[in-house]
Amino acid sequence: MNFPPEIKYTEDHEWIRIDGDIATIGITDHAQNELGDIVYVDINTIGDALQKGEIFGSVEAVKTVSDLFIPIAGTVLEVNEKLDGEPELVNTDPYGDGWMVKISIDSPGEEGGLLSAEDYQKFIGA
Repeated sequence: MNFPPEIKYTEDHEWIRIDGDIATIGITDHAQNELGDIVYVDINTIGDALQKGEIFGSVEAVKTVSDLFIPIAGTVLEVNEKLDGEPELVNTDPYGDGWMVKISIDSPGEEGGLLSAEDYQKFIGA
C-alpha cells in the first residue's frame, strides 16, 4: 500500500494535499482497497461551504456505498470530472488522477489535527 508522506490523512480514510489556500482531497489507498471496485462517485457539492467532518459526497463500490467526509472546513471549488466516466481511477491512482475535490481553505492551520503518513499507518495497523 502507498502512504505518500507529503499529505495528511483522516481517521475516516480521506487524504488531503494542501497547496497554499487550496486543498485537494480524495480517499486513501487503504480505503479504496477495502471498498473494492469503485463503480460510481457522487459529488454534488460544488460551491458549498462545508465544515470539517461534513459529507461532501459518496463513493459506490460493488459491495457498498460509503460517505465522504471533508477533512477541514472549506468551499468546494472543483470536482474531478474524470471520475464521471472513469470511477476506477480511485482504485488505480487514489493520490493522483483519482482525486475527488478541490476546496478553498477556510481556516489555514486546521490541518494540524490530521494524521501524518506514519500515524495513519499505525491507525490502520499497516
